[in-house]
Amino acid sequence: MNFYYIFYMFLMSMISLVFIRKHILLCLISIEFIVLCLLFLILLYCIMFSYTFYIYVFFMTFYVCEGVLGLSVLVYMIRCHGNDFLNSMFIN
Repeated sequence: MNFYYIFYMFLMSMISLVFIRKHILLCLISIEFIVLCLLFLILLYCIMFSYTFYIYVFFMTFYVCEGVLGLSVLVYMIRCHGNDFLNSMFIN
C-alpha cells in the first residue's frame, strides 16, 4: 500500500473524528480507524528499513487494549444512561 493512501486514510479518519461527535460508537470507530492507519504506517516502516516486527506486535497489543477499554466504556455508558450520546455524559 502506498504511503499517500495511508496518510489520506489517516487524515479522513481524523476529520471524521472531529466532525462526527454525536455517538460514542462512531467516535470509537473513528479512533480504531486511526489506529489501523498507524499500524499500517508502522508495518510499512518496518518493511522499508528491514526492522523486526516486534515493535509491530507491541503496538498491536496496545491497540487491542485501547479497543477493549473503549468498548467497556461504551457498555458502561449504555447501562448507566441508556444511550451512547456524548451529550448525555455531561448533563448529570
